[in-house]
Amino acid sequence: MNLNKAFIIGRLTANPELRTTPAGDRVTTFGVATNRTWTDKFGNRKESTEFHNVVLWGKQAEIVNQFLTKGSLIFVEGRLQTRVWQGKDGNQRRTTEVIGERIQLGPKPGAGVVKKETPASAGEEKQAASPEEMPVIDIEEEGIKPEDLPF
Repeated sequence: MNLNKAFIIGRLTANPELRTTPAGDRVTTFGVATNRTWTDKFGNRKESTEFHNVVLWGKQAEIVNQFLTKGSLIFVEGRLQTRVWQGKDGNQRRTTEVIGERIQLGPKPGAGVVKKETPASAGEEKQAASPEEMPVIDIEEEGIKPEDLPF
């Protein structure tokens, strides 16, 4: 049994590029950056960033091009595919891309921000109250060790 499945959640590194193939198919390509943070054995907080090339076809390509820009959050589910081509210098080049099969767009930039115009506070921005506050759990205050978490 074989499986080729990729799930990434990250932010676009540049605006998507929508093109049309000679056969009339719509395709867009863009980069997604994903971050990982952890604490090393000395208690220092570390962070690394990975960059992924994503390719979307058809209606999904058009949606991403229409609604997302650099910095937008996206969830992509797809498969990994490696392309091989010959560069201008004659050397063989390879790149591995995520071919998106399903996507989910993140929140719109500025979502939840409401401008409140009153004489005393003209132009100030205030966060809109969410219908249900998400509880925050501080694992260090609760005495929970990260290695005890099942995920």
